[in-house]
Amino acid sequence: MQQYVTIARVHSVISVKNLSKTYASGFQALKNVDLEIRRGEIFALLGPNGAGKTTLINIICGIVNPTEGAVIVDGHDIATDARAARASIGLVPQELTTDAFESVWATTTFSRGLFGKAADPAHIERTLKALSLWDKKDNKIMTLSGGMKRRVLIAKALSHEPTVLFLDEPTAGVDVELRKDMWNVVRNLRASGVTIILTTHYIDEAEEMADRVGVVNKGEIMLVEDKRVLMRKLGKKQMTLELHEPLPEIPEQLAGYRLDLTTDRTQVVYTYDTQGDRTGITTLLGELNRMGIKFKDIHTTQSSLEEIFVSLVKRQP
Repeated sequence: MQQYVTIARVHSVISVKNLSKTYASGFQALKNVDLEIRRGEIFALLGPNGAGKTTLINIICGIVNPTEGAVIVDGHDIATDARAARASIGLVPQELTTDAFESVWATTTFSRGLFGKAADPAHIERTLKALSLWDKKDNKIMTLSGGMKRRVLIAKALSHEPTVLFLDEPTAGVDVELRKDMWNVVRNLRASGVTIILTTHYIDEAEEMADRVGVVNKGEIMLVEDKRVLMRKLGKKQMTLELHEPLPEIPEQLAGYRLDLTTDRTQVVYTYDTQGDRTGITTLLGELNRMGIKFKDIHTTQSSLEEIFVSLVKRQP
């Protein structure tokens, strides 16, 4: 075990090994989960409702006990060194649970004290300023907007200077502009050295911010992959040719290509493998030219992370 802890400290800020959770009802929420979170990254945890994301986070944060397995957080075993492990973590829940009648300053300062940390007004000030809350420090939380209340939750989670921050649906219920604002907050936190683990229903959020993506479904980790590698490996590209004149049907000579004709027959869509040595585009364009099929415009698109996620979940039995 000592060797494993040492390795975890070097390579990962969180190491999860063979983690399972079965509730008293018999429902198995997690099944033999292995996961490594790298220090300083933004890691997006994706999965449909009931996939096991919340159970996994709650176990890492010491809120739920695992049935079996081990979790190391910043070198601390959550079973044998729970207090130190929990002190390494900041948790921002999805629900806006704050004391409505407290001021922003008071509730943030109090959260620091809960972890046995000595008072540090300078740190609280830096945190509130980083989250654009300094001018609201004396406001009661009940007077703040939903977006500001979510920032307060982040300030509370950062008050004790954790190395890891869990954000559970951080932009749920906020408008598009506030979401983009929150993305900047998260990036700045990562730049300051905090590791971010993000759960979100907004796939574009993960696509915009994450360094790596983990997909959870039916209590199991389906894959963990660098975001760009994932989109390159599992994505597909499409080239759309806008024709000069409608085409009645795809000619038989082109049957070897993955071609589709739009319903109005004015566009030909070619789907090709992004991993192949050759895309076949040059050959296809040559064939079209020889056949006298002329086009006036051409553009390409690539799969979004959302499309990849949906296809992965559908693929699992």
